[in-house]
Amino acid sequence: MINYREEQDSIGKKQVPADAYYGVQTLRASENFKITREKTHPEFVKSIVEIKLAAAITNRDAGVIDSSVADAIIEACKEILDGDYSDSFIVDALQGGAGTSLNMNANEVIANRAIEILGGQKGNYTVVHPNDHVNCGQSTNDVYPSAGKIALIRLLKNAMGVLHDLHTAFVKKSEQFNDIIKMGRTEMQDAVPISFGQLFGAYASAVERDINRFKIAIDEMSKLNMGGTAIGTGINADQTYIKQIVPQISKITGLKLHQAKDLVDATQNLDSFVYVSGIIKSCATTVSKISNDIRLMSSGPRTGFNEINIPAMQNGSSIMPGKINPVIPEVMNQIAFNVIGNDTTITHAAEAGQLELNAFEPVIFYCLFQSLDTLTNGIRGFISGCIDGITVNIGKCQDDVERSIGIITALCPSIGYTEASNIAKRALKEGKKIRDIIISENLVSDEELDVLLNPYKMI
Repeated sequence: MINYREEQDSIGKKQVPADAYYGVQTLRASENFKITREKTHPEFVKSIVEIKLAAAITNRDAGVIDSSVADAIIEACKEILDGDYSDSFIVDALQGGAGTSLNMNANEVIANRAIEILGGQKGNYTVVHPNDHVNCGQSTNDVYPSAGKIALIRLLKNAMGVLHDLHTAFVKKSEQFNDIIKMGRTEMQDAVPISFGQLFGAYASAVERDINRFKIAIDEMSKLNMGGTAIGTGINADQTYIKQIVPQISKITGLKLHQAKDLVDATQNLDSFVYVSGIIKSCATTVSKISNDIRLMSSGPRTGFNEINIPAMQNGSSIMPGKINPVIPEVMNQIAFNVIGNDTTITHAAEAGQLELNAFEPVIFYCLFQSLDTLTNGIRGFISGCIDGITVNIGKCQDDVERSIGIITALCPSIGYTEASNIAKRALKEGKKIRDIIISENLVSDEELDVLLNPYKMI
């Protein structure tokens, strides 16, 4: 049998489970928003509790909060950061109210645990109050975006680590296959030869650019509007607190954080999230394009390109025996589609802000967290389940180069574009090799032809 305690907010009275660390405002939010059925991202919970911890320390040191109350709040925060009471954060990841539900969820859990630490009973907010004490000097409007940014920094750093691994994997493949030649293609038509070393080296360079962009994204997320409270003017916050809160958060999180130069701007404008989302989208697009290449090069095994082999990860069909599909590159494509869709949502949400506040940060963070989590997890599997196991069908690639019409390009400086074009059309029509036609027509000496049609010279 569940026992209850009665709590009251500005809406009215409500029965809250007696043993719950959350309170009436959290319970209302949980009932109002049954949307994703997903709880708040763990990194988001961690970062908002770190902010509450920093606020308690700063307010105590500024003499704003009684030291005994502040110390109880500090102890409660540290317990939560150690992994306790995580099941008390019950609000849905998507919520109305610009994030007030999550902020109050944190305020109530911390307050009720602090009350216990001071010897009181949960729900007796005369001992420690969720708003007056835990939320002192703060507003949802500076806490929520700042906590989201801290969470994003950590997720971006995690993603960067995986991107470094992907870069390393491509560099290794570039070195492993450096001397193997294949036909390059433009617009899906034969072009000129390229080495697998150059191919995988290009992939490594693209990923390196993404890594550098992620560094920029982290810097963009390092500017917090803490101290701005409701609309950036700092109402109800002590001046010492306003100056010291961000340095204290930096100390607790171990991150290089800065207070935004214009707190009003940082409270109402969310263009920085659009910018970071674009960086994540760019990375997802790059990896998806590489996945497309791998699917094409590994197509076959008899009627496709069949230039490379990728690891067989699972049966490819419920009806066609022996069929193996490129499931890992395919899932990378789908991750990219999702990231691109999230970016569109983020763009619309940022644009929809009105006057001094944007109410749509919850969906922005929901999409950003999802994009980073899925991209990070996907790339990790992409490396181990695909890239590391790639092998090259050397004989097939050599034969493609020798039979290709595209190698005639190398003869243009010697015989001219028009003659080269005529030979290419004849070779295609008669099913002959370029070399054989050149020799039969005696257009170039055998020695010169050996040099001109040397694929290693072409690359």
